[in-house]
Amino acid sequence: MSDTPKSAINSSSALEQLRQLIQQQEHTPDRALPTERELAERFGVGRREIRRALDVLEEEGRIWRKQGKGTFVGPAAPVQPLVLHDLPQQSNLLEVMEARLQLEPGLARLAALRASKEQIALMKRLIERMQGIVAPEDGDQHELWDSAFHRAIAEAAGNRLMLGLFEAVDAVRRDPGWQHLREQARTPARLDTYDNHHQRLLDHIANRQPHEAAAAMREHLLALQQALMETLYASHEETP
Repeated sequence: MSDTPKSAINSSSALEQLRQLIQQQEHTPDRALPTERELAERFGVGRREIRRALDVLEEEGRIWRKQGKGTFVGPAAPVQPLVLHDLPQQSNLLEVMEARLQLEPGLARLAALRASKEQIALMKRLIERMQGIVAPEDGDQHELWDSAFHRAIAEAAGNRLMLGLFEAVDAVRRDPGWQHLREQARTPARLDTYDNHHQRLLDHIANRQPHEAAAAMREHLLALQQALMETLYASHEETP
């Protein structure tokens, strides 16, 4: 019998809920987090999704694992996002892309000015994890590491308010109701293009080139927007 409950959605949901749990437990780092099974039951996701989310958090330095002892909260993030309330609950993916185009090039520019060596090293590891995915059709895993890469840039920008805005927009983007559309828009050729975009972004940030980093982020997001628009148009054409 599978240990994945029927209510399981995706790793992004598990990651978001784990981030909230870690923030609550930062003041008690000596207390282990619940087990994978307990976390899966609490969050209504599968254990595979929990493991994937924990992998991201470990790579980011948020948690650390000790064999036979459990998983513990590691160093806190360099900056913590502000919690934004009463945001509009209704939107769509094209509105999300418009918001990202306004916000993320600025984050990339600031990251090129402010990112620490450790943050740049994290971005490099996240890219390597994306490129190392064995099964290209595993969209859930690719989306997880892609989201973590963009979040790493947002954190490296060092602006709490902008990080909070990024997380608010990213939460809308990851709505499970749009997962099928995102998967349709994700093709092997596009993934290769996105990998190239990510590498160029990292190079500009690492080389302290703020204007080039902002331009590379804009080019990347425009490509994502175009892919979504083409997918939406194709799906409308197929509708009788």
